[in-house]
Amino acid sequence: MKTRVTRKRSYHRRALGAAALLVAGIAVPAGAAAPDSGPAPSHTATGGTARNVILLIGDGMGDSEITLARNYTVGAAGRLHMDRLPMTGAYTTYAVDKNGRPDYVTDSAASATGWATGHKTVNGRLSKTPDTDRPLPTILELAQRNGLATGSVTTAELTDATPAAIAAHATDRSCQGPADMKRCPGDTQGRGGPGSIAEQSVAHGVDVLLGGGKRRFDQTITEGPDRGMTVTQQARRRGYRVVTDAGELRAARPGRPVLGLFAPDGVPVEWTGRPAAGGGTGPQRCVTSNPGRPAGTPSLEAQTRKALELLEGKRAAGRDRTGKGFFLQVEGANIDTQDHLADPCGQIGETAAFDRAVKVAREYAAKHPDTLVVTTADHGHSSQIVPLDAEPAGLSATLVTDEGGRMKVSYGTQSGGGGQKHTGTEVRIAAQGPQAHRVLGVTDQTQLFTTLRTALALR
Repeated sequence: MKTRVTRKRSYHRRALGAAALLVAGIAVPAGAAAPDSGPAPSHTATGGTARNVILLIGDGMGDSEITLARNYTVGAAGRLHMDRLPMTGAYTTYAVDKNGRPDYVTDSAASATGWATGHKTVNGRLSKTPDTDRPLPTILELAQRNGLATGSVTTAELTDATPAAIAAHATDRSCQGPADMKRCPGDTQGRGGPGSIAEQSVAHGVDVLLGGGKRRFDQTITEGPDRGMTVTQQARRRGYRVVTDAGELRAARPGRPVLGLFAPDGVPVEWTGRPAAGGGTGPQRCVTSNPGRPAGTPSLEAQTRKALELLEGKRAAGRDRTGKGFFLQVEGANIDTQDHLADPCGQIGETAAFDRAVKVAREYAAKHPDTLVVTTADHGHSSQIVPLDAEPAGLSATLVTDEGGRMKVSYGTQSGGGGQKHTGTEVRIAAQGPQAHRVLGVTDQTQLFTTLRTALALR
């Protein structure tokens, strides 16, 4: 009997040890070793004030998209870097109509407005009220008013919905450049408005802007004091160093704001493969290089690392005399674009690229424990893992994963043309650092604004 008790206690000690590892964000999968997680945070903060915030957004990165990337790259029993954040919850993502009633499936503009301002709005609108179309203060604007440095990194156009919501106010998300203002007549400078999203992003003086969308910034301003200049010229006049490839980005140094424009539109994806098709595809391996991606295009990981270097360097160079830190938003945008295209390889490659950016953020936080790191999505999307013998009504593809298994992916939110659609599901939110406990349980997207504002103690 005594022996049985001893064994039972030994088992409980092992179980408690495993549970402690899981709470710390260290996975203990059976049958397959988890990949290296990178440096672990020195502590799991639940309160206090953050000097810095790194907010990472996987566009369209619902639980299915995360699971697909995990299964394919590190195995079903493995763990991604984003899986290792110690505080994990879920949040709801709905938009509203002009009367404030729920619109159950959000777009990226309304969802980004939620965490950028703490308010719901109508689909297609950026950081403006749903009824009166008035500007709402954003988390980036509050950070600037409180003396923090700011940055935005994306694989989309810098004028696309997610980066635009923190650095601009627009009646419609399509009003990206001076030539794109048809749906935003009241936002034009000729009507006393702030101008296009590109103009506003530069005018806000964001310290680091890295992404695609060069053609928006090369449009000519037609109204206001900078009439006749392109937005890129306007940026240079305001002191920005403009960079267009990885080499120029590496050469950038703190002391001047940096505008990185690495593609005419969105930054090309990293992986390619056969998209899903009616009736399915034969088993395939993804091609982990894209011949259509120009040499010299910096990865999201490299952009994130450089953004942190520039924001940290601003303080070290004595530019930030307040002693305060920074707010940085990083978006993996092409998870969403590839989901729309029912392209599982493109989608998984972009999720893996986003996960490497999460690793960079966690490495920084390990050295700077007063940093809050949050990773989440703006909305769910359409991909689903289904049985190999399933015959989906929509499009499907079969992949051969890195661990040698076959995985069938189905897309069924849209028949015919027009691309796959967002879904209205709740999505994951996870965090580490000061105020990270606020993401636990089921919250709403707008509450992320409060978490960020509380963590940075923004007035």
